Amino acid sequence: MTAIADKTPMTLRRNRDFGLLWVGAGFSFLGSRVTALVYPMLVLWSSGSKTTAGLIGFTALLPQLLMQLPAGAYVDRFDRRRLMLVCELGCVLALGSLAIPVATGRLWMPHLFAVAFIEGSLLVFYQLAERSAVPHLVVAEQLGAAYSRNEARTRGAAMIGQPTGSGLFAVGNAIPLVFSVGAHLVSLVSLLGIRTRFQVERGTPPAAVRSEIADGLSWLWRQRFLRTVMLVLAGTNMLYQMLVFALLPLFRDEGRPKGLVGVVLACSAVGGLLGALTATKWMRVWSLRRILLVGTMVWAIVTPLLAAAHNVFAMGAVFAASGYVGGVFNVPAIVYVMRITPPTMQGRVSSVANLVSSGAMALGWVAAGLLLTTLTPRQGIAAIGAAMALMAVLAMLSPAIRGADGAAETEPLA
Repeated sequence: MTAIADKTPMTLRRNRDFGLLWVGAGFSFLGSRVTALVYPMLVLWSSGSKTTAGLIGFTALLPQLLMQLPAGAYVDRFDRRRLMLVCELGCVLALGSLAIPVATGRLWMPHLFAVAFIEGSLLVFYQLAERSAVPHLVVAEQLGAAYSRNEARTRGAAMIGQPTGSGLFAVGNAIPLVFSVGAHLVSLVSLLGIRTRFQVERGTPPAAVRSEIADGLSWLWRQRFLRTVMLVLAGTNMLYQMLVFALLPLFRDEGRPKGLVGVVLACSAVGGLLGALTATKWMRVWSLRRILLVGTMVWAIVTPLLAAAHNVFAMGAVFAASGYVGGVFNVPAIVYVMRITPPTMQGRVSSVANLVSSGAMALGWVAAGLLLTTLTPRQGIAAIGAAMALMAVLAMLSPAIRGADGAAETEPLA
């Protein structure tokens, strides 16, 4: 394999290894987005149990809470490319084992829960390894553009995956699972073609896993601005997942075609895609702090509008606006983290950041399932909107965010 030091600067379009990683990860995320919506749909349309549907969504996202920290340590100590290959092979085997009983009408619920957890766990390892590999495939000056393209790719996968998942589910319950298996196979083949190493050699032997995890936690805790931003994002991510879940019983109770669920959610991906593509422009004029504060205010304004939206196009517009803000914010946030993090700690620090900001998404599914047992879907959406407004107020009043004075926080990143 080629060492990163041997590479000469080139445009991202001509960077063969980055292109292979970009395409392969795109197919991997596409497969995961297809199944993310299918898991609760399998439960909801077969048993009608909102609580069980919320639990399967929670199970699929539970690895975001349980696996982040150990995954970060292993991503920093093992060959990241080989680890990603194992993850893709594991997804193929797990999803393939589920497709057969679903197709024959012999689905066993513990099997469904186990596959959801396994796929979610493998995705955590894959995402951390892929994100940490990017700085070793491109030159430092191209990090902003590279992560912008990665965010656009991820949003594009969600844009295609959600309507694809619900559409294929309407044709046959097992078809989206077979589709996802094929997507992970494409990703596996793409990884096999990459020659560049995904990490630098560590000068000292790795310490115990617990010690390395503690180092990552300790380093992040000392970053006062970053840890506060992560807490704000944890709250907004949890509320967004509750909003996504609320759409399922809303469409079911109002007799809307189930395939339209994915279409509405795809609007969020479209907005996120546009946000990711324009993120570098915002990074040239606004600081990370301003992007965060304005973004939370926009979320607080648009989220309550969904409670009064009865037209599918209006619902899609709300999700598109919310997705745009998320797409704009994610790119500078990732660039900020990777720039201030030592290279040998990128996996661990990313895992801690993901644990705080994304781990709360798993709790969102459980909270939504409980909330909607006492409130109607539209009442629940109104309550979620009020909580989002509270998050915006807390962000504006936070001393760590208001008092940040470093150049990386208060000046444009690009």
